[in-house]
Amino acid sequence: MEQNKQHVVAVRKNGDGDIVELKLSSGQVVDYLEAQQLAKNGQLENVNVFRGRDGDEHLRSNADGDPSNNLDNLPGF
Repeated sequence: MEQNKQHVVAVRKNGDGDIVELKLSSGQVVDYLEAQQLAKNGQLENVNVFRGRDGDEHLRSNADGDPSNNLDNLPGF
């Protein structure tokens, strides 16, 4: 793991199943928009921001063939 880069260890979802907060390896909890900004700044490991068909920006795990580390599959907190 690169220095100063954190990774997402758990997620909090709302009633619709959408991720609203992410817990980082440092223990810090950030909201979805803050996590997007961290990813854009290169401060989050293994995630990226993309523009969806809805025109909004979304956060996703880098494709590595391992479904267990996808954001949706991380443990809740």
